[in-house]
Amino acid sequence: MFNYTDLAVAFLIALISTFLLTFPVKKLAIKLKTVDLPNYRKIHKKVTPRLGGLAIFAGVFLGGLYLQPHHQHLPEIILGAIVILITGAVDDRYSIRPVIKLSGQLIAASFLISSGLIIDRITLPIIGMVDLGFMSVLITVLWIVGITNAINLIDGLDGLATGVTTIALSSMFVMALIDVQILAAYLCIVLIGANLGFLYHNFYPAKIYMGDAGSNFLGYMIAVVSIVGLFKNIALFSFIIPVIVLAVPIFDTLFAIVRRAYNNEPIMMPDNKHIHYQLIRSGFSHRKTVLIIYAFSVLFGGMAILFSYASLTTAIIITFFVLLLLQIFAEIGGVVMGGKRPALDLVGRVLRKRER
Repeated sequence: MFNYTDLAVAFLIALISTFLLTFPVKKLAIKLKTVDLPNYRKIHKKVTPRLGGLAIFAGVFLGGLYLQPHHQHLPEIILGAIVILITGAVDDRYSIRPVIKLSGQLIAASFLISSGLIIDRITLPIIGMVDLGFMSVLITVLWIVGITNAINLIDGLDGLATGVTTIALSSMFVMALIDVQILAAYLCIVLIGANLGFLYHNFYPAKIYMGDAGSNFLGYMIAVVSIVGLFKNIALFSFIIPVIVLAVPIFDTLFAIVRRAYNNEPIMMPDNKHIHYQLIRSGFSHRKTVLIIYAFSVLFGGMAILFSYASLTTAIIITFFVLLLLQIFAEIGGVVMGGKRPALDLVGRVLRKRER
């Protein structure tokens, strides 16, 4: 069982240490000229230091050092995190090629796979537990690389990636407590603490960005937590739960791929058409846009918790609402082609009736 005092202390250690360490990291980033320059694709108007991921990593490490979790895969998880952090930090400073970043992510994934930490099975209704067999390694690699890059892509506004990952990790933490997944809970609590410590510096107007070092590290760690915890859940639809928890970054990435393919644009080419940019173009302020996406994340996180312990009938009802939210999310993100936005129109009609 859990010692809740230890969890609270670890949370505070991660929060306070990240909050304090962000100050010297900011000075270091400026000294090393590791800064984010404004351009046509970005919202910010002034030069802003990066490398905030170093402070987040340090906070997580110190919080974890207090908890001292014991797990057979922990050494490989740490090695992978270090590789991811270094790769991201080098990219923050030198803007390395995508293939080099991908290589770092694959190396990190290889540590986990070599230790045996893989997505080896999923639970399906009626059928029960399904062994993935030889597909497990491929699915694990795709999951780690995919989530790492999804968090990286959503890091487009002040405090957005920090807040979205905190909300997702909070949902995972609740499920880890219920399922008594000790390592997953420990990782979640120190990551949440470190994120909140950094959010003070990163929320609009941001004084520092987490950079690729931070977004890649958080993406990697969320992928690890989901493999350790969520995919081991014995619920009816265990394979859907992590997708719902991470619906905002996952589907924003998928919508970007669909949008670029539809417009005959290079899929790997960065753009300013992600959902957060679309909301700002619709007239929302920077702060309100971030809060709207936070709200989506909270809704998806709450539904994932309900979904994981629901009966088949309740799961089907929740699935309907998840699909409706995804439809609204897609329409806001400009994915729906042809100008028709039925879900948003439906919500608008309901709100207008209530105003009357």
